[in-house]
Amino acid sequence: MNKSDKIKLGISIGDFNGIGIEIILKTFLDKRMLDFCTPIVFGSTKLITSYKKILDINIPFNGIKDVERAINGKLNILNLWKEEITLHLGTPTKASGEYAYKSLQSATEALAQGKIDVLVTAPINKDNIQSEDFKFPGHTEFLESKLEGESLMILMRDTLRIGLITGHIPISEVPKSVTPELIKKKVAILHSTLIQDFAIVKPKIAILGLNPHCGDNGVIGDEDTTIIMPTIMEIQETGKLVYGPYAADSFFGSENYKNFDAILAMYHDQGLSPFKTLSFGEGVNFTAGLNKIRTSPDHGTAYQLAGKNQANINSFKEAVYSSIQLLRNREEYKSLTKNILKTSN
Repeated sequence: MNKSDKIKLGISIGDFNGIGIEIILKTFLDKRMLDFCTPIVFGSTKLITSYKKILDINIPFNGIKDVERAINGKLNILNLWKEEITLHLGTPTKASGEYAYKSLQSATEALAQGKIDVLVTAPINKDNIQSEDFKFPGHTEFLESKLEGESLMILMRDTLRIGLITGHIPISEVPKSVTPELIKKKVAILHSTLIQDFAIVKPKIAILGLNPHCGDNGVIGDEDTTIIMPTIMEIQETGKLVYGPYAADSFFGSENYKNFDAILAMYHDQGLSPFKTLSFGEGVNFTAGLNKIRTSPDHGTAYQLAGKNQANINSFKEAVYSSIQLLRNREEYKSLTKNILKTSN
């Protein structure tokens, strides 16, 4: 891909009774967004037209029957269905879950086949999207099942990047899930993505402890001293700049996080709570470790705002920007390493 090429940016609509379609339309009201990507929304023109009327948003779009017919300089809507849909803005319904899956499934298939270059997903409801075809705790796990590679959820804003050792699992399952093998795997994914997707030559990674105060030498649990610390030392022997474990309660308040290129948290809320405190509404969720780029905003469906034309688009817009930059970085890395291999032969 040349730098002058327009990136085909696929967008899944999420739960249409939430704010997903609103933030998509409001993002591309700014025509400058069309200068560096060709957006393709996986949904239907009838649905988008209904939203335009409800929100009183005057934005032209181009209805298409297949991705190849997308036009540069336009907001393209790929028609996946023809039927009229009854909206219940602010209320999750069975139908909004079903169509959220249709949009996501079609967009992911296009991504896997190379018909689109990157994917940005609007928020889903993890409950009403469940079905015989979708039995996953979230986007990350679904995408991992459809694409190549092993995933790592990263929440990011500017130089703050927080990855998760464990993802969407109950807190009761976290201690037994944190094994040396899992820590090594997640460190390897994070280290690799920092180099190829973020263009950081020698990444510096911090790992948070599992227990309060990292267990206080076994007084409050021994996982930090018997599992996490020895694993970190073993990883360090490979030359990676990995440090920890650090007590999570003081790590962010002391601003120690600024000394690292990325942080690995042991479980979901340990990483996402400080991230959203520091960056909510401006951050991006990036699914690292896969052979394709996917990003999303850092918030959910926000049913309480649906249909009120009050949704903040900043996080979604950042997800669009980030997906494009990540792809550019990855393509440049591939080009550079390919040239190195050619030179050495």
